[in-house]
Amino acid sequence: MESLPERTDVVVIGGGIIGVACAYRLAAAGVSVLLLERDGLGAGSTAKAAGGIRSSFTTRVNIEIGLRGLAEYASFAETYGTEIDFRRDGYLYLVTDPADLPEFERCAELQNSYGVRSRLVEPAEARRFSPLIGTEGVVAALWSPDDAKATPDSAVQGYARAARGHGAMLRTGVEVVGFERDGDEITGVRTSAGFVRTDAVVCAAGAWSGRIGELAGVELPVRPYRRQVVFTGPVADLPERVPLTIEMPSAFYFHREGLGLAMSFCDGDGDPGFDTRYEPGEWLPKLAEIAARRVPAVLDAGIRGGWAGLYEVTPDRNQIVGESVQVSRFFYATGFSGHGFQMGPAVGELVRDLYLGRVPAIDITGLDVRRFDGDRAVTREHNIV
Repeated sequence: MESLPERTDVVVIGGGIIGVACAYRLAAAGVSVLLLERDGLGAGSTAKAAGGIRSSFTTRVNIEIGLRGLAEYASFAETYGTEIDFRRDGYLYLVTDPADLPEFERCAELQNSYGVRSRLVEPAEARRFSPLIGTEGVVAALWSPDDAKATPDSAVQGYARAARGHGAMLRTGVEVVGFERDGDEITGVRTSAGFVRTDAVVCAAGAWSGRIGELAGVELPVRPYRRQVVFTGPVADLPERVPLTIEMPSAFYFHREGLGLAMSFCDGDGDPGFDTRYEPGEWLPKLAEIAARRVPAVLDAGIRGGWAGLYEVTPDRNQIVGESVQVSRFFYATGFSGHGFQMGPAVGELVRDLYLGRVPAIDITGLDVRRFDGDRAVTREHNIV
């Protein structure tokens, strides 16, 4: 194992897409960066991400962050020399509750005001975009043609290579075990590989962020919840392009994966924990029931496998990005609740600007962790997947 430096300007904790994007942007700005990852780069939530990239969110800040992600990933191969299989196959939301229609109409209008080409369509037109779907019970759909999909692990490696090119040190297999403080100021980070002096930390530890916050004396209300995904065998007459299709409000989704489909839905959060064992149990029959109605072609394809990963969830399912008021120079970018991959590009820039004392290009005051203190109005994201 390579030794750690005695001192660095900033320690980034977490080697998923958020951490490596932050490390790259900071290093490119001339900041000395040490990134620490307890496992391998991208081995946490990023490794199990669906790879969706969308602008079809329902709040201003998330739309702006999503648009920045789409722009970055569209040119990623050219900019970073790493192919990430970027494809604009679109997102299709199937609305099954008539009471939700006014909200989707409002959301489409908001998205359009930012240049997003989303629009409400009839069920028959939705089937033109996603021929595999069954439209029984669908009252309308929101079609967002410019949304996309890419390979998360490839993006992690691209950012990691770029960060190293600007002098950042990325160390894997190193766990943060504590912090040294002088009053409310951080003076160093204790790790399983030794001590590093620093006066700034970026917590991008995903599902483990709550633990990192506790070590630093910062409350981060991020909890880990298991999410499961199954993969089908080959699907007959599978279109070349399959939009990431989501039934609302069940949040059942599917997208193309090889010659078949990847499918999932959330059957409640259950208890928080770090267990990532795939346990089909009662979950798989419920998934199959929805799939039989919504994408009947999979009934003949069978299930060839499945896995479980972790969502890093906050109480309102919105990410927390900002700087602590409890501990000086403790920055956090976590709690993405399943949306971290697509938000990585923008968040790297936002954290860089916070560190450098710049006004971020996107107003993220509403993402501050203090919104959970109860004295701030919170705009919830409607399209949670």
